[in-house]
Amino acid sequence: MSGPHETPFGALREQLHEAATEFADGPGALEGILLGMVDDVDRAAREPLEIFPVCHHSPASALAMARRLREKHPKVVYLELCEDMAPLLDELRNCRLPVAVQAFASAVDGFPEEWAPLSVVAPITEASAEYQAIAYALDTPGVELVLVDRSSDHVFQWDGRHGEGAPEIPGDKAPGVTGEEPESGAALHGEAVGVEIGDLRPRFAELEEHLLRHGKVRHWSEWWHQYVEVPLGGSDHATYRQVMFLVGSLFRRLAPGDGQRVRVDEDRERYMWTRMREHLASSGADPADCLYVCGAFHAASRVEEFGVAGSGSFTISPRSATTWQHGLIPSSNAAIEAQFGLASGSVSIAATQWAKNLKRTRVQPYRLAGQDGTKKPRATKKASAPVPAPAEGAAADRLSGFLRQPPVLDGLDEAELLGWSVEIVRAARRSGYLASTADAIAVFETSILLAGMRDRAKPTPYDFQDAAITCIEKDAVPGRRDVRRLVDIMMGGDRIGRVGYDALPPLARDVHDRLAPLELKLQQRGVQRALLDLGSRPEFEACSDVLWMLRRLMPHGAVRPIMGERRLGERSLQESWDVALGTHQRALIELGYEGVSIEQVMEQRLRRAAYGPRATAAGVLAAVEDATLYLGGRRLADELGNRALEVLAAERTVDGAPEVLRRIRRLLAYYRTGEPVLPPWVESFVKAGYAHYCTLLPTAFTDEDATVGQVAAMLGFLFSMEGLALSLGCDRTQLELAVAQSRPESPEKTALLWVARVQLGTLSRDALRARCAELLANPLVVPAYPRYLSGFVHALEPVPGLADVVVEAVSNAFGRLPDPVLLPWLPNLITTLRSNAAELAPLLIREAGRIFPARLAALDTWVPPWNDVPERPLASPPGARSAGGSPRGAALLLAHPEALDATARLLGCDAPWAAPASAPAGALLTARHPDSAAAWEGLLTGA
Repeated sequence: MSGPHETPFGALREQLHEAATEFADGPGALEGILLGMVDDVDRAAREPLEIFPVCHHSPASALAMARRLREKHPKVVYLELCEDMAPLLDELRNCRLPVAVQAFASAVDGFPEEWAPLSVVAPITEASAEYQAIAYALDTPGVELVLVDRSSDHVFQWDGRHGEGAPEIPGDKAPGVTGEEPESGAALHGEAVGVEIGDLRPRFAELEEHLLRHGKVRHWSEWWHQYVEVPLGGSDHATYRQVMFLVGSLFRRLAPGDGQRVRVDEDRERYMWTRMREHLASSGADPADCLYVCGAFHAASRVEEFGVAGSGSFTISPRSATTWQHGLIPSSNAAIEAQFGLASGSVSIAATQWAKNLKRTRVQPYRLAGQDGTKKPRATKKASAPVPAPAEGAAADRLSGFLRQPPVLDGLDEAELLGWSVEIVRAARRSGYLASTADAIAVFETSILLAGMRDRAKPTPYDFQDAAITCIEKDAVPGRRDVRRLVDIMMGGDRIGRVGYDALPPLARDVHDRLAPLELKLQQRGVQRALLDLGSRPEFEACSDVLWMLRRLMPHGAVRPIMGERRLGERSLQESWDVALGTHQRALIELGYEGVSIEQVMEQRLRRAAYGPRATAAGVLAAVEDATLYLGGRRLADELGNRALEVLAAERTVDGAPEVLRRIRRLLAYYRTGEPVLPPWVESFVKAGYAHYCTLLPTAFTDEDATVGQVAAMLGFLFSMEGLALSLGCDRTQLELAVAQSRPESPEKTALLWVARVQLGTLSRDALRARCAELLANPLVVPAYPRYLSGFVHALEPVPGLADVVVEAVSNAFGRLPDPVLLPWLPNLITTLRSNAAELAPLLIREAGRIFPARLAALDTWVPPWNDVPERPLASPPGARSAGGSPRGAALLLAHPEALDATARLLGCDAPWAAPASAPAGALLTARHPDSAAAWEGLLTGA
């Protein structure tokens, strides 16, 4: 075995051995970690297939990549990216960065249903090493780009194979985010799982906390910028590789040694090396002409499959039956930060650092030909020859010199800091701050002071941000942007990408083409107003159809009607729309994954809603309405209508009764006015619904889970559809029996049952009024009287003709209920009217307006019609008799002998009768039947 100084890193190993002995009181675990890191660096540097370690969206990695590609000119570039995303990379030239490559699956086959929809995104920015590699490979003849990472399907296979739920989504919120403006693009990735190309962050919480504390920084992005990004910006290729290998090995060895994430990382490395060896074997490429671009965390790998001469054999599992759709979606700096847990503004600062590195080093980066949003490269007189790679061999030790290199303060940084100070004061004054030149000087000096306190050679953008907040913001924010946000904007802001027309899926392009007559810039972000005069411009009718369907399919705000509406049987002649398709481009692209036209997507979604396992009769009727409203024709509507009939027959609850009633009424009104005959499914639905709700009615009255509104809706269906149902062969006796069998216990449902009996004719209006009066007269029932009134209010749904009785009952309640009962009930009454009876309130108000006086002055002398009882002079108290022992009504009966004779015949007294001389005629009969005489008296006098 060779001595410590005979190997490339022998001197470094000896220094680390001495450090471990001194700080750990002898060799042990610390020495194993430190020397193991050197072994990892040595192993990766010796690999024949050159490994290029990168960090996620790092300008130093992008600069080193651009420089190395121009030095080496590799013929094959292996890239750590999902292998199924390869066909989309050429479309990047039609986009404005940043964008994200996406794999999307709306329906799953082989995964739990609750995971759907599945989405994987890989964001790409210009200041990233992966974009430099992609641009080089796609625009350089004879260069092959091979994606070697696991497929999108394997992302969910591996991350969820041991889990009990959906895979964990990394980076739900960026640290340090205090707020977000409405125009921010932080939600552009949605809930997608991010593919972390070049992920490099400690997975050992104590290690990250130690680095942040001793580095005197607030978050990881600031530590990386200060201690790795800036020093590596001017380093050579060998130094860059070894430092990145070392950092990746450190984080790898100090990461938790077990768990699912470790197994996934190792399987990814086995997967990538297996794919690379397969490609080398099939293509015959020389490993010396290849370049492997991966995260530094994976470059320091210890799996058996590592290297072109790896000994392990890894079996790649087959993909599931899930159908994946692929496309490009717009991304943004804020979306990348939120996706991967980076600090707010870190990607914008990285973009600024990238531009600064290019200006300082004069390295010409790679850009895809025709890339939107980039400047055309300047023509050169003569292409320079490739710069040969430095002779590092496999043994050159660059780590020792880099680790001992002190930071150097560059004079250019002071000029840059002065420019930042002046610019932030200008931006603050535009935002309402009382900032001045003195504040600019204070920010400049405070930035240098903070950097010195934190042992930094020069202020970083994060030091400048802290200084600006301290010197300018003070104690109040006059506008909607605080100083932290102003600094982020000044550093580049939230740059939002855009997918070009040619890179859009067919559905999105079809939408753009069909909305072309509106002459709007549909790819532009922000809200645009579209005015459609359908009377003078018939071509706008097709645009109107598209906008209404997009409103139904896309998230709120993508298209919003300002004027005009579309209902069954109604179409506006003029419409006004707010269109923001550019802002919601991601949603439009994902809509394109579901079909080639919006009509196809609409039909698919309606079928999915109607035939899903959780479909309800109300939901299927809503699908019928949407099919009629947006797609036209009868084919789909009739099919969904038959499906609604099946779902209704299978329901055992009345939860959807109010919605079923509202929708079937609308559909009936539409078909009766627009069609010569009702569709067969409508007739069948009414007939089946009549029998269905009659069967469930007694149970619903006693079921505590069934609300009074739901029972009222059932009665509304039965009473409003009764004429049509009886004409189709239904039996009214079924409804009468259902009402007779109902035995409600709650006051609300009891009042509802009384109203149903009034509608059926088994209870008179006067009897209903008498029952209400009895409730108010009973002190034990008075506290529950408001609940009876709530039932009466809901009863207006099935029996709107009882509005006068309801107004009378409410008025009596206001007049007779004590305040301790009435006042707590008033909020409940208002809530009931607003939430459950919004359509019934106008009916009550109109009836009250008819009954009550129109002027306030007339209220003092106003007598309610239910209290205005006419005088009955002939009426007598029950049981009152004349002096001769006969009722006082004898004179009235003798005045109407025909009625008296008819009554006698009904009673079986056909024989002639005669009264004593002392008694009026007929007195004998009335004396024998006093109850009948009193009843007739009441009928004739109106009592």
